Amino acid sequence: MYRALTRDIEVTVEPFYLDDQSDPDDSRYVWGYRIVIANKSDTVVQLKSRYWHITDEQGRVDEVRGPGVVGEQPILRPGDSYEYQSGCPLDTPSGVMYGLYEMQSENGESFEVVIPAFSLDRPGAMRTLN
Repeated sequence: MYRALTRDIEVTVEPFYLDDQSDPDDSRYVWGYRIVIANKSDTVVQLKSRYWHITDEQGRVDEVRGPGVVGEQPILRPGDSYEYQSGCPLDTPSGVMYGLYEMQSENGESFEVVIPAFSLDRPGAMRTLN
C-alpha cells in the first residue's frame, strides 16, 4: 500500500499485476490499481480532474490528463471515501506511476492532491538497483 495526505485528503494506492491480461512474449505487461480517496477534512470537496506520470523501466514517460476518474467526478463530504479501480499497460516488466488530482472545495477553491508514487513490478522479476 502506498499513501499520501494532502490538505486532509488521503489517497491510498494498491497496485496488482494482471497476469491474465499480460503477454510477456508480446512485451505487454498490465497492472491494475485500487485507489481509495478519503476526505478527512471538514469541508466538501469534488474531484475534478486527474494527471498521471507513468515511467517504464526504459525511462520512457507517458503523461495522462483528463476529467474525473473512471468517468466520474465524485463529491466527498467530510468523512466520506471513494474507491475505484483502473489499469495501466506497459511495454516493460516494471515501471513507476505517480500523479495529482485537481480538487475543488465547496467555496470554489481549486487545489491539487498528491497521488503517491507506486511501483509496477511483475511478480518474480529480477530487480536492479541503480
